[in-house]
Formats: sequence, C-alpha cells, structure tokens
Amino acid sequence: MTPQENYHDWLRDAHAMEKQAESMLNAMSSRIDNYPDLRARIEQHLTETQSQIKLLEEVIDRNGISRSLLKDATSKMAAMGQSIGGMFASDEIVKGSISSYVFEQFEIASYTSLIAAAQKVGDTASVEIFEQILAQEEAMADWALTHLPVVTEQFLLRDAADGVEAKK
Repeated sequence: MTPQENYHDWLRDAHAMEKQAESMLNAMSSRIDNYPDLRARIEQHLTETQSQIKLLEEVIDRNGISRSLLKDATSKMAAMGQSIGGMFASDEIVKGSISSYVFEQFEIASYTSLIAAAQKVGDTASVEIFEQILAQEEAMADWALTHLPVVTEQFLLRDAADGVEAKK
C-alpha cells in the first residue's frame, strides 16, 4: 500500500473507532445512576465524540474517501457486546471506568499516528483537526485516571452498605 492508501484506511479506522466510542459512551451514560460526576463527564465527552465524528467525516469527504460501513457496523457491535457484558458485572462502574481510560489511550495513540500520517502525505489541513481531537482525548483520559480512585472509593462504600446499589 502507498502512504496515501494507508492514511485513508486509518481515517476510516478512526471514524469507526469514534462510532464505537459514541455507542459505548451512550450505553455507559444511560446506565450510570449513582455517580453524577462520572455521568456528567461521560455525557460531555459524548458530545465531544459526536463533534469528532463530524470533523472526521469532513476530512474523509475532503479526501474523497469512501466510508467503511463494515468497519462502522463492526465497531458498533463490539461496543454493544462490551456494554452488555458489563451489565452482568457486580462492579460494572469500576470496570467501565477502567475500560473508558484504556479506550482513551487507544484513541490518543490513533490520533498521534494520524497526525504523523497526515503530515507525511501532505494533508496539512487535517493536522489541526487531529490535534484538536487529540487534546480532547488526552483531557478525557486525564480526567478518567484522576477520578478512578474516587469512583472506586464510592463504589466500595456503596457496595459495603446494606440495601444500596453500587454497580451503576
């Protein structure tokens, strides 16, 4: 493959990744009942993610790239499977918080690579977009890691109390 073909493929991957993130964030947000700070941050990042999808679609359209419906559908199915699997865990909120942080790291690595690829193929118009998205992903990852101890502590307190739901 040429550098241009790889870049185009990675753009389709990024679009599918963000569609997966949108599905995961929607599912997670709808299931959080007892952790209002986490729910608010997830909802904020969901809005950012929806904006990121639009920005990626603009980059894809500007580059004359066809979208991969298969990649988008597969990523959404993976998100649904992860969401359903988490529903059965007694510590769903902690596992979801950890998974969220890990996924943010994957997105950070993906956009770091896309920036390098865009520069290599001369798509300088997209570099700023990827840097903007990268900053949002880094902010979410930082928030998730910083707040993981708080979510964990809240879960442990709720889980130890009789008659109090802790998992979500």
